[in-house]
Amino acid sequence: MMKKVLIKTYGCQMNAYDSSRIQDVLAPLGYEPTENVDAADFVVLNTCHIREKASEKVYSELGRLRDMKLQRAANGRAMMIAVAGCVGQAEGAEITRRNPAVDLVFGPQTYHRLPELLKQRGDTGAAVVETEFEVANKFVALQSQPTAIQSVAAFLTIQEGCDKFCTFCVVPYTRGAEYSRPLQQIIEEAQKLAAKGVREVTLLGQNVNAYRGAGDNGPESLARLVTHLSQVRGIERIRYVTSHPRDMSDDLIAAHAQNEKLMPYLHLPAQSGNDGVLKAMNRGHTASHYRKLIERVRKAKPDMAISGDFIVGFPGETAAAFADTLQIVRDVGYAAAYSFKYSPRPGTPAAEREDQVPEAVKNERLSRLQALILQQTATFNQACVGRNLAVLLEKPGRQEGQLIGRSPYLQSVHISSPELKIGDIVPISIKSVGSNSLSGQYDGVGRV
Repeated sequence: MMKKVLIKTYGCQMNAYDSSRIQDVLAPLGYEPTENVDAADFVVLNTCHIREKASEKVYSELGRLRDMKLQRAANGRAMMIAVAGCVGQAEGAEITRRNPAVDLVFGPQTYHRLPELLKQRGDTGAAVVETEFEVANKFVALQSQPTAIQSVAAFLTIQEGCDKFCTFCVVPYTRGAEYSRPLQQIIEEAQKLAAKGVREVTLLGQNVNAYRGAGDNGPESLARLVTHLSQVRGIERIRYVTSHPRDMSDDLIAAHAQNEKLMPYLHLPAQSGNDGVLKAMNRGHTASHYRKLIERVRKAKPDMAISGDFIVGFPGETAAAFADTLQIVRDVGYAAAYSFKYSPRPGTPAAEREDQVPEAVKNERLSRLQALILQQTATFNQACVGRNLAVLLEKPGRQEGQLIGRSPYLQSVHISSPELKIGDIVPISIKSVGSNSLSGQYDGVGRV
């Protein structure tokens, strides 16, 4: 009899990829996915540690699951609970100490060992905590697991970890040092995805453009990897995220101009527009360097859509420093951007600073920044009206006969056309702009 597993995913796209691979590892053990916690025999919280108090939110969720587990036990039904991901990595045995109902704790580099961890839990009856870093072994082990694909677009992790040590970030401590998967290993995974109907891959990494995977003739760059992947039959579109300005190389910029399968969308976090704040963040680039990078990218690919990340209220940020952030946003002109209030991460240098910005000031600055970004996004989307954009149709819409896809610029596009199907890449004439999406029409000509 099949057992049910509920995997609840928090945080980034890397966690979404990890959750799908956790399901792949559990499938041969007789677990099938469910979204109903009442039906779940096994609940996995795949956690993120990027925000303040993230672990406390996990403990709150674990309290609810503990009560459910006790109730199940009283009725003769077993239930297992696991904490995976970056909170699991950071907190380790503290999780099982605070909540003995937790059966397993494992980090993002050890979920490939789930079969033996589950066996150990069954054999000993004691909670199992596994937070060793085995990133290379993880990907080797995952190669043998069949991949369950439910979409024509998929994530593909190519790089993990970070060596940059930004003073606000926990990633070097929870994901470890930068590691790039070997070129051939990635190509083989892409071929498996394509064989299952995937037409678009998004290459993932904490610093994805720092990729330097082993190839036949030495380390390969992200640009070279994109070239190889564009030759995989069935893969028609390639994206990558998240990039660091320090790793935006000449050959990668050139690849955007030369490779039609590489989408004209670049997510390049600036974090701040003020040099003093950037230095305090240990970002390793200046505002001028960032602006020049954008100029070079747009010279190579004039229709490039730029996305970014910004943190407001970093310790020591003055009103003048925040004004510099607003100015760089105005200068660049973003198609989309993500913005956040600075949130102290335990164990990071910035969290220890005494010049923390008051919460009310952070709220006011974030509101102003987000208003500017929303205005720019609306302007970018409106400029697409009247254009023909190639859209990959990914899923059914809410209305009868409606399909939803993604433009080259990652915009959600709605169309109604009974002759089209999921997986088609078609030119769509954009007719209107909604609050979060575009609407268009297929004129019956052209299909990939």
